[in-house]
Amino acid sequence: MSVVTRLSIRARAMVVGGVASLALLAVGAFVPIPYVALGPGVTYNTLSAVGGTEVITFSGSGVPASVSEDKGPGHLNMTTISVYDHQTLFQAIGLWADGDYSLVPREEIFPPDKTVEQVNRENAQQFSDSQSNAEIAALRYLKYPNVVYVGTIPESSPSAGVLQPQDQITAVDGTAVTDYASLRAVLARTRPGQVATVTVDRGGKRVDARVTLADAAKTGAPAGSTQGFLGIGAVERPKAPFTIKISLANIGGPSAGLMFTLGVIDKLTPGDLTGGRFIAGTGTMEIDDDKGTVGAIGGILMKEIAARDAGATVFLVPADNCAEALTRVPDGLQLVKVATLSDAMAALKTLAGGGTPPGC
Repeated sequence: MSVVTRLSIRARAMVVGGVASLALLAVGAFVPIPYVALGPGVTYNTLSAVGGTEVITFSGSGVPASVSEDKGPGHLNMTTISVYDHQTLFQAIGLWADGDYSLVPREEIFPPDKTVEQVNRENAQQFSDSQSNAEIAALRYLKYPNVVYVGTIPESSPSAGVLQPQDQITAVDGTAVTDYASLRAVLARTRPGQVATVTVDRGGKRVDARVTLADAAKTGAPAGSTQGFLGIGAVERPKAPFTIKISLANIGGPSAGLMFTLGVIDKLTPGDLTGGRFIAGTGTMEIDDDKGTVGAIGGILMKEIAARDAGATVFLVPADNCAEALTRVPDGLQLVKVATLSDAMAALKTLAGGGTPPGC
C-alpha cells in the first residue's frame, strides 16, 4: 500500500491540490504566454545628440548658417513604445497591473507567417523611410527647388536595366529637365521607337543613358497618346545643395516622421521653433500630397506617458489619434492636434508666442 493510499480522503485532496497548485505556479512563472506587453518607450530629442552623435546633421556646400546657431534648451522629442515578448503569465499580470502597459495577442506584433527577423527588418525599413520622408517634407515646406527622380521601373519597361531608381533626371536629348512639367514637355515631342538620351545624376556622377521609347500600350499610359514613354514612375521632390543625415539606430516603425521633419526645419531656419519648451510628439509624415499629412500611429497612450515621464509639457497628436489620446492624458501634458505639417508649424508658432493652439 502506497503512502498516498494510506492517507485520508481529505489529506489526499490536499496533496493533489498542492501538486496542482505547484504545477500552475510553475506554468505561470516559467511558461511564456501568446501575448506581448506594450509600454512607454524611450524618447529622443531630434535637436540634440544621442550617444555623442547629433541626431540631425548636415554636410556639403550651402548649409545655412542657422544650423550652427545655439537653439537654446528647447526639445522636439520623438517617442517610442517598448515591446516585451516571451512574457510569462505572472510577468504579464505584473506589467498590466502597473497601469502603463497593455497586453495584445503576439500575432498582432509578430504575424505567424513572418519570422521575428523579418518583422524587425520591415520595422527598420519603415524607420528609414520615415527619415527620407522627413527630409523631403522639410525641404518642400521650405520651398527648396524640385527635381525629378526615377521611381519604380517595371520589368517590361524600356528603361529597365538602363535607368535606376533614384537616378535624378537632368535632361532628355539635351533639353534640361528641372521638374515634372519640364519632363512631360520634352517627352511630348517624342515618338515611340525613338532612341532618347536621358541624362541622369547617379550618385553624383553624370550618366547618359539611351532609352528606346515605348508606346502608350506598353507603359499603361492613356490610350491614344502618340508620344514616346520612358516607362518609369517619375517622382518630383525637392533637393538641397547639401546632404542631410539622420542618425538613430535600433528603432523601428514610421511614427517619428513628423518630429524628424520639425527637427530638420528647426535647424535650417533662424531662431527656435520650440520657444524653449519641451515638446514631444508622434505621427507619420506623408509626402504623396503637398499638404504634408500627419498620419495616425499605434500606441498613442504609451507615447504620451513616455513623453511626460521624459519632461515634455506639450505633445503633438495626429488628428486621427485624438479621440484615443483623450482617454488618458498624463497630468501636466498639453495635447495639440495636428493634421498636417502646416498645422504643426502653426501650433509651434502659437506656443512660442504664448498662445494656445487647437487641442484634441
